[in-house]
Amino acid sequence: MRLVVVGCAGSFPGPDAAASGYLVQAEGPDERTGATRTWTVLMDLGNGALGPLQRLADPTALDAIAVSHLHSDHVADLVVLNVLRRYRPGGPCPPVAVHAPEGAAERLALMAGKDPATEVSGQFAFRTWEPGVPVVVGPLTFVPVAVEHPVPAFGFRVTGPSDHDAARTVTLAYTGDTDECPGLTELADGVDLLLAEAAYLEGRDDGLRGVHLTGRRAGLAAAAGGAGRLVLTHIPAWNDPEETLAEARAAYAGPLDLARTGDVHVL
Repeated sequence: MRLVVVGCAGSFPGPDAAASGYLVQAEGPDERTGATRTWTVLMDLGNGALGPLQRLADPTALDAIAVSHLHSDHVADLVVLNVLRRYRPGGPCPPVAVHAPEGAAERLALMAGKDPATEVSGQFAFRTWEPGVPVVVGPLTFVPVAVEHPVPAFGFRVTGPSDHDAARTVTLAYTGDTDECPGLTELADGVDLLLAEAAYLEGRDDGLRGVHLTGRRAGLAAAAGGAGRLVLTHIPAWNDPEETLAEARAAYAGPLDLARTGDVHVL
């Protein structure tokens, strides 16, 4: 299983990165042919992320889309992904399953506007997350975990085959956007890799709770859960990433990285 960073900027696209978007990939048998192939699930697609997605994967060949929550920096480019898939010269793509919080179809319809040419239902088959209920996509299993944010939001625990040993199962967790909460504890528990947002800074943002993590809070969650690796993401352009990294390093002694566009984390 591999995690590919498509976009990692927090709350809005930065000068060097699009807003949130990630790929989870793994090798497994095709359900129709039995032949082994690469399965690809897209997690979120915020402002600007469709650009790098085209460099890192084929947007017309996604096996599923997993949406953490409905803020624009996590879903805005789904509207233009619809355009790419609908009007490609080879003809429209078959609909792809979009697993998302309740109201996703209505949210994207509002963003697309009333022009029938941008209507999204033909490209996306919407499915509503049920907390704790697994969703299986080829060799990958996604378990949505409710987290704390101003709108309904989920993180994901994703299990799949190790890229190093297909007989071994590995787990990554993506926090989406959240503050400390029981869901964060569940996400971090025993994972091989924790992809954690860290949009806030200690001291500066202490009065803002229930929205985002700091590097320190992400580090504490990784340490308490025994996560094998911590990757920090969703850092706004006005923050110094090195300050966020230092906060996390003071709380977590394991392998630690900042998410960067194009990074591939192999599990």
